[in-house]
Amino acid sequence: MGGHLNAYTSREQTVYFAKVFKNDVGRAVEILSDILLNSKLDEGAIERERDVILREMSEVNKQQEELVLDHLHATAFQGCGLGRTILGPEENIRSLSKTDLVDYIKTHYTAPRMVVAGAGAIDHGEFCNMAGEHFGSLSTAPASGVEVAMDPAVFTGSDIRVRFDSEKTAHVALAFESASWTSEYAFPLMVMQTILGSYNRASGLGKNVASLMCQDVAQHDLAYSLSTFNTCYKDTGLFGIYAVAPDNKLDDLMFYVTQNLVRMVHNPTEDEVERAKVTLKATMLMGLDGNSNVAEDIGRQLLTYGRRMTPAEIFSRIDAITAADIKATAAKFINDQDHALAAVGGIFELPDYSWIRANSYWMAY
Repeated sequence: MGGHLNAYTSREQTVYFAKVFKNDVGRAVEILSDILLNSKLDEGAIERERDVILREMSEVNKQQEELVLDHLHATAFQGCGLGRTILGPEENIRSLSKTDLVDYIKTHYTAPRMVVAGAGAIDHGEFCNMAGEHFGSLSTAPASGVEVAMDPAVFTGSDIRVRFDSEKTAHVALAFESASWTSEYAFPLMVMQTILGSYNRASGLGKNVASLMCQDVAQHDLAYSLSTFNTCYKDTGLFGIYAVAPDNKLDDLMFYVTQNLVRMVHNPTEDEVERAKVTLKATMLMGLDGNSNVAEDIGRQLLTYGRRMTPAEIFSRIDAITAADIKATAAKFINDQDHALAAVGGIFELPDYSWIRANSYWMAY
């Protein structure tokens, strides 16, 4: 019939998706349900996939950004499920059995934990009937009868540093605990992320970027690239900066980064906030360019909010944010708060934890 079938996993969600022509939607839903509910889990297929995952792990470990962000989660949420990597430790991959997979499916693949979403050439009524036909047999509770307890994420201020003096480049991620998807601070954090912005030396913008933090970085030639991230989860989040920089610029880089983060507590300007709101809305609309992105957005929102927020509602929430909201948000999550840090590479000049912690606030008289 033709089409595209794939799956991926994030720290909190697993997605199975198919892209097909209009006349093949019913068959695609049937195939997805068959994969999820009736998989044979052949021993030979498990062994082949085990090798695929091990190769994938090897490739992921070569990507410095992925490696640093995994280290960041491991130190920020140590002892919690959120601190573990998506692929897990190698010993688990090598020891997983068919029984483990069957038990996992029976425990986690239940109706309240799943969403069937679609976008594009789909009739809503017909699609609902298809979902009922092919997923209607889903159990509403785990086979054991005991609901899976949520593993709460507990943030720990800490850092992890992997130093290689032979390298001339450092990869650094600095983050503060932030808010969940459903928090009242979720949208102010998105706006604050846009205010702080991102920078890449290769982009050609140089000192002409809108973000004051990125202007500081560009003027003093402190980093090859720098970006602000705001990662939300069900009950927590991480807000921070990821930078790739020369090994001999880290001291100055951290000074300007911490100064600009704390500035959000005291004097973000209305002009900055208005520009960031427009940019954020444009970015969100571009993120919905394509049926795959729309379907993913619907599914994620149903799992996190229990409903879908329309772009109009999201825009109204963004438009209501003021500079005072940014100050309050920064005061709660950045001002005099513990942080988590992960760094790999030539980091001999990176300030220690106490220095960064002491620069998370201003002494105001």
